[in-house]
Amino acid sequence: MKILDQIGRELQLEKTPHRIVSLVPSITELAYDLGFEVIGKTKFCVHPKSLGTAVNVGGTKNVKVDLVKELEPDLILANKEENTKPTVEKLMEVGLPVFISDVSTIDQSVDLIEKLGEIGRSQANAQDLIEIISKGFKSIPKIEPRPKVLYLIWREPYMAAGTDTYISDLMSHLSLDNVLSDWGEKGLRYPEIAQDQITQLKPDFILLSSEPYPFKESQRKSICSAFGIPTLLVDGECFSWYGSRQAKSIDYLEEFSRLLRN
Repeated sequence: MKILDQIGRELQLEKTPHRIVSLVPSITELAYDLGFEVIGKTKFCVHPKSLGTAVNVGGTKNVKVDLVKELEPDLILANKEENTKPTVEKLMEVGLPVFISDVSTIDQSVDLIEKLGEIGRSQANAQDLIEIISKGFKSIPKIEPRPKVLYLIWREPYMAAGTDTYISDLMSHLSLDNVLSDWGEKGLRYPEIAQDQITQLKPDFILLSSEPYPFKESQRKSICSAFGIPTLLVDGECFSWYGSRQAKSIDYLEEFSRLLRN
């Protein structure tokens, strides 16, 4: 079968892939929910819990290529940003088929679900998932006027989600405007940002993600006090994981939206 990945590469597969190795946490969960047998995953692939039998093949940036080869997967699921180009090239060099995803919007996430559903002959499951996501996002209450928000993903130095990211697109669907859209460094995906720049941007809210940096309540209080800006801890999986996690995040995002409206 011929398939196109999300960066336009054509893959020729001898059979419908079933046994897969996933190098992306959110895609690991999606692949499992679509019925693939996940035989290998990274140490960051924590969902679902029942994947305990899948072999740990390293981190997203330091994949053990030889171990992946030993598993003889039908297909490897990688990501343009989360995995390194040298790693993906090494996997290809040893003759392993690699599907590369590229997701920075909700629409691209839907496209990924459709593609993996087609690849695994699980189109019905994929469409059911897409319908849940579509209906769920429509049910989330809108916030008017739209607040300007700074979403921090790292500390020392502070790093924020830029405009060309899935996080930013999701925030837009929640009626939140990414304060970095008006910033001079627009176009950087995850720019470093100094304290004086945060002050100059004047966001209405600062959101502190639980990943990749696990912000704590003590840091929330400190940041809120330092800038005098309402600051909230948020679930990083609900804001940054695409795929089936979107469907599982609807209730959380609805409650979050109501919190900001009040």
